[in-house]
Amino acid sequence: MFYTVLGGLGLFFYGMNHLSKSLETIGSDIIRRVIGSLTNNRFMAVIVGFLVTTFVQSSSITTVMIVGFVNAGLMNLTQAIGVIFGANIGTTITGWIISIKIGKYSLLLIGLGFIPFIFAKDTGRAARWGRVVFALGLVFLGLETMSASFKPLSSHPPFLELMTTFSADTYISLLATIAVGCLLTFVVQSSSAMLGITIALAVSGSITFQTALALVLGENIGTTITALLACVGANTNGKRAAIAHALFNVMGVIVISSFFWAYEGFIEHLISGVADFTNTDGEKPYVAAHIAAGHTIFNVANVIIFLPFLKQLTRLVSWIIPDKKMKEAPHLEFFGDVSTMSVVLGVTQSIQVMKKHCEIAKKSMQATIEYVKGTSDNKELFDRVKKYESISDNIQAETTVFLGKIMEAKLSEEESTKLKAIFRMTDELESITDYCERMVVHTKRAYKENVQFDDATKNEIYELLDLMMSFFNKVKERIDSDSKLDPVEFYQILEENSKTINKVRDLQIERMRKGMFPPLSTLTLGDILSTLKRVKNHTQNLAEAYQDLD
Repeated sequence: MFYTVLGGLGLFFYGMNHLSKSLETIGSDIIRRVIGSLTNNRFMAVIVGFLVTTFVQSSSITTVMIVGFVNAGLMNLTQAIGVIFGANIGTTITGWIISIKIGKYSLLLIGLGFIPFIFAKDTGRAARWGRVVFALGLVFLGLETMSASFKPLSSHPPFLELMTTFSADTYISLLATIAVGCLLTFVVQSSSAMLGITIALAVSGSITFQTALALVLGENIGTTITALLACVGANTNGKRAAIAHALFNVMGVIVISSFFWAYEGFIEHLISGVADFTNTDGEKPYVAAHIAAGHTIFNVANVIIFLPFLKQLTRLVSWIIPDKKMKEAPHLEFFGDVSTMSVVLGVTQSIQVMKKHCEIAKKSMQATIEYVKGTSDNKELFDRVKKYESISDNIQAETTVFLGKIMEAKLSEEESTKLKAIFRMTDELESITDYCERMVVHTKRAYKENVQFDDATKNEIYELLDLMMSFFNKVKERIDSDSKLDPVEFYQILEENSKTINKVRDLQIERMRKGMFPPLSTLTLGDILSTLKRVKNHTQNLAEAYQDLD
């Protein structure tokens, strides 16, 4: 029985892992867009958490991602807790998948999924859905194997005697069963696997529905361990997000356990068939759906109860993990082994960081324009541009390390293309902030040496600065909204920028030939024009790289 259960669990584990990765690939664009659309609206945060977890089939993966987002300053704590609420609902989809009674067709699903999985183009739609069907077949085969292996336990006296301790018919027994569910999930490090084992035990008649329901409550606490482990290297808000997940599930279990038997009766009344009805084969055909319903109702009720108190929960975890005396800078932090982590979510996080990098570059350009258009050396603006350049350098360095670790995993052609695009975009954004810094340095020298330009030259420089900002904003708008660039509009703006730069350069050469500018003025103007052209070129490269990403 031991090695058969272990083999069935292995098939189930592998199937769930394969199903998760296959669904992620299919839903990668949806995941990226829903995370990008996240706002401070608590209901939207719950929806985002639900959708992401539905595709990745793991609340632990979603929560670890959330800790990373908060750690990088891409998401505030209130948003993060809302997403965690939604993730808890999304993870209940697993129960419904494995409650479907099609175990006898598992080999058929494996056969049907195998054909497109092996013979279709690897990145094609048929191959992707083939992987999903293949993975479902493995999940059901593993579940069927475990259920068959557990059948002898239903008539094994020592096991039945042990289960009287965990029958959940008294409050002490209920708490003991919840603790066992929590402990086993902590050991296995997967609530989906423990849910599969619980359903297999219940279907085989080895445990009652009441015991299974109590184990599921414990599994909801045990699944928070992954995020708690992941938050060890996180900043204060990252730790708070992980603590919020644990508190939310623990408080929910406390509430439900206070009227557990009424809760059990409600599910029995809601789902057709008697949960503990046993057929002639010694199996319980209705219990899996009852367990899946209990899992879903618990998490949905938990969200309904605690969503109005989202701000209070945020304040509570902020009290538990107080702010540090020194202000912490948001930073990226990679959690876990990439081979077991969601690559799609890693790519999504990188895209969110890149969008933040875009915002830094925009602020740098705005401060640069304000400084250049000024009449004297504004130290506050100069220092601000220098600060943005330093932040940009840090983002580039950390993103490069982060992406390098993601690329250690096996990537599809599409994922590889996206990662290369993010690499290039990050480099271009860092170069833009570099040249903004150079522009204020050139202008500072002009202020110091009292270099003067006539009104016509000033207006030409200002026109170029405005064109540079407008061009960057056009590209950034598309990146922020995940919308495609219009090639016609893009190249029209590009041509207008190039023509204006060339016109000003020709005028400069003509004025220099006529001796209208002293040497230092000519040098300064040439440096500013050269820098503006570089910014334009890097913005163009940014746009071209984004087309590969999109």
